[in-house]
Amino acid sequence: MTGEWTTFRELLLPAIAEVPAGRRGRAVEAALRSAVREGRLAPGGRLPSSRDLAGQLGLARGTVTAAYAQLVAEGHLTARHGSGTRVAESVGHAAGPRRPAEDGPPKWRFDLRPGLPALGAFPRADWLAATRAGLAALSDEELGYPDPAGLSALRAELADYLGRVRAVAADPAEVLVTNGVAESLALTAGVLAAEGHRTIAVEDPHHEGQDELLDAHGLRAVPVPVDDEGIRVDLLSRTECRAVLVTSAHQFPLGVVLSPRRRHALVAWAAERDGYVLEDDYDAEHRYDRPALGAVQGLAPDRVIYHGSVSKVLAPALRIGWLVAPRALHPLVVRRKRLTDLGCSPLPQVALAHLLRTGGYDRHLRRTRALYRRRRDALLDALATALPSWQPVGVAAGLHVVLRLPAGTDDVALQDALAARGVHAPALSGYRIRPDLGSPSNTLFPGLVLGYASMSPDRLRAAVTEIAAAAAAC
Repeated sequence: MTGEWTTFRELLLPAIAEVPAGRRGRAVEAALRSAVREGRLAPGGRLPSSRDLAGQLGLARGTVTAAYAQLVAEGHLTARHGSGTRVAESVGHAAGPRRPAEDGPPKWRFDLRPGLPALGAFPRADWLAATRAGLAALSDEELGYPDPAGLSALRAELADYLGRVRAVAADPAEVLVTNGVAESLALTAGVLAAEGHRTIAVEDPHHEGQDELLDAHGLRAVPVPVDDEGIRVDLLSRTECRAVLVTSAHQFPLGVVLSPRRRHALVAWAAERDGYVLEDDYDAEHRYDRPALGAVQGLAPDRVIYHGSVSKVLAPALRIGWLVAPRALHPLVVRRKRLTDLGCSPLPQVALAHLLRTGGYDRHLRRTRALYRRRRDALLDALATALPSWQPVGVAAGLHVVLRLPAGTDDVALQDALAARGVHAPALSGYRIRPDLGSPSNTLFPGLVLGYASMSPDRLRAAVTEIAAAAAAC
């Protein structure tokens, strides 16, 4: 930093030149903060007096005094009587602009990973309005430590929504709000392990990493194959498990729906084993050709532990999920939630409650269903033209489609070839569970699992061109 205080005018004036008069104090504060963080103001360097800087910038002295006071409170500046205001020594370790600690995930030209909604379609204005309305309605007491089970207003709205949309039998007192399905599964696994369970049956193929999550909370995953009716309950009965995790509405990744026959067989199995069905209601709201079947939970509320979230409807970043447990288990999962993190933040909960109560959530779903159907149609039309021997598998639902590749295709080699072209298109074989242990799903057909919800039709068509070129070169 030069010792000439007139340079502060050159440093700060551009930051406030186009800012309305009432906001110039914040602009000065932000410009000084950035200059300190980026090393453009050296540690220990003295700043002009508030009177001098105010004169240079044409501001009221009080405006500069308030900016200095804020940055002193943040630790960026120090102020001592007789020595003026200086840049704090403790922030001088950066020789230039700070860089992220990690490079982050790879940047793909075409990211076709499954399970990602159209993040650009997130209803920002509606969410902001819901947050404001909900915050205004919160009492002072509700800003204290929350109820570990969740905000009562949201639990009531969720019970109503799940009952009318998913046929879930739930009283608000039986709903637990969580940080997404990942936490609700972790809580459930911990409770079941404490109750004596050591294993849990899971669909094969299934969500990547799900078996690792369950194992970390005390349950060893036992793979059970899936066919075109869903999980093979006959093979499930051959295991010693007393709990099973299923994606009944839209199996991940194969995209099949658990048939009515299998649903009844599943709840009968749970009753016979004195066990539980963990139902991850994945992609339940996104059915494009007909209304979705209701949740399995409605058939046997005392045997099904129901899991859901807003990650595929709104955005994963919100980290809002829910769990509806049988009455015998509900106090146990609430206690574990309390011991884990004392409960979820009430602020996003109150915003979601407002969206549900005022119809904003349903309106968003109607918009995105139409959007995703157009994108799915564009992807399948492009594939039918460029790669007619590749066949889509599963129902018209969800945020992804599975493609059956010609017999003999190495889907991992194709995945790698696409990655070299900047296309993220996961191989179906990557979703198998421990294939080295001889799972019956080792004979699973070669395929790709393509998410389409986050890309425009034009981008999807361009991605198919790259996929066809890579396939021809393999």
